[in-house]
Amino acid sequence: KMQQYWSGSAINKNKGMVEHLQHCGVIKSTKVAEVMETIDRGLFVPKGTPPYVDSPMAIGYNVTISAPHMHATCLQLLEEKLQPGMRALDVGSGTGYLTACFALMVGPQGHTIGVDHIPELVSSSIENIEKSAAAPLLKDGSFSVHVGDGREGWPECAPYDAIHVGAAAPEIPEPLINQLKPGGRMVIPVGNILQDLKVVDKNSDGSISVYTETLVRYVPLTSKEAQLQG
Repeated sequence: KMQQYWSGSAINKNKGMVEHLQHCGVIKSTKVAEVMETIDRGLFVPKGTPPYVDSPMAIGYNVTISAPHMHATCLQLLEEKLQPGMRALDVGSGTGYLTACFALMVGPQGHTIGVDHIPELVSSSIENIEKSAAAPLLKDGSFSVHVGDGREGWPECAPYDAIHVGAAAPEIPEPLINQLKPGGRMVIPVGNILQDLKVVDKNSDGSISVYTETLVRYVPLTSKEAQLQG
């Protein structure tokens, strides 16, 4: 599904973007629609970037914010593991947009962690989140964003019900599998140039089932140095 669902001339509002995603069948649940309406994507893209067009946008540091339909797809895939009180980890949290959506879904009884290896992105993502509906969760400590190598996950708050990886790995990093709770689910793009968006479910006995949801194109999950060289 490497398509763009609409180009944006008719769309200038966050709600319009969500309605389009519902109309296209990408958003299937009212909960995902509500959360994407509540967290305004416009607060999370660089100035001068059209926030509601269905395509990835450059955010600097050779990184992009995914297209809205990819964020919606990931929220749908993880919805059952983002119930109030659950734990979520967003690896390569970037602008903080999807991380803020997770935080809203698991709420103040839950715990949401974002990890990114570019310190400037982490600080700007915190500023973005502070302007958004997820700000109170940052204040009460149930939501935090950290500088770190996402390939190592964030062990201190593990295990997680939901793990999302926003960059492509050649294979699924072992620490992330280890940090997934039995019954938990990870969504991660796997591959080199074109990737499969893999859905990784950890069964109650700790075994893993993996299936491919769709074909995607993400930036690589790599070291900070390689990231900055592009």
